[in-house]
Amino acid sequence: MTRIAVVDNDGQFTHLEQRALRDLGVDAEIVPNTTPPEELGADGVVLSGGPHSADPERGGRYLDMGVPVLGICLGMQDMAVALGGEVGSGDYGGYADVTVTIDDPDDPVVGSLAPETRVWASHADEVKVVPDGFTVTAHSDVCAVEAMGDADRELYGVQWHPEVAHTEQGEVVFENFLARCR
Repeated sequence: MTRIAVVDNDGQFTHLEQRALRDLGVDAEIVPNTTPPEELGADGVVLSGGPHSADPERGGRYLDMGVPVLGICLGMQDMAVALGGEVGSGDYGGYADVTVTIDDPDDPVVGSLAPETRVWASHADEVKVVPDGFTVTAHSDVCAVEAMGDADRELYGVQWHPEVAHTEQGEVVFENFLARCR
């Protein structure tokens, strides 16, 4: 059975990420964000959202494990700063229902959502510059980097929350990610 470690960044929806993954038939375990990577023993890692500012050490420690990683909101921001990208305050602010345009229909995680999808996202902070090797895979009217990916390294991120009911095709994002983990 596929095992996914959900790294808890103190987000209010972390338990929903775990549940969504379990509902798709995988063993998903929530682990503290201080857990050493060698202790995870996972086929994939989800970096959860949370209320903190981006920190290159918090998420960065899980990016060289040789397994696919999906960063959600803060998890994507941690990934970006750990790899040389930039994160800053969003112009829009808090949570909102947003229409996201998929820029790369071939992206293995969000491409199948093309041409656009409705999502629930927080834009208090957001990725402003993607790291080298990444492409912007989705954008919206309020955020230039709604999703990013580096398929060569199997590192992906979404600004939105695929685990909440307000996101139309959230389950598909998780299904696509899990297909990379098997």
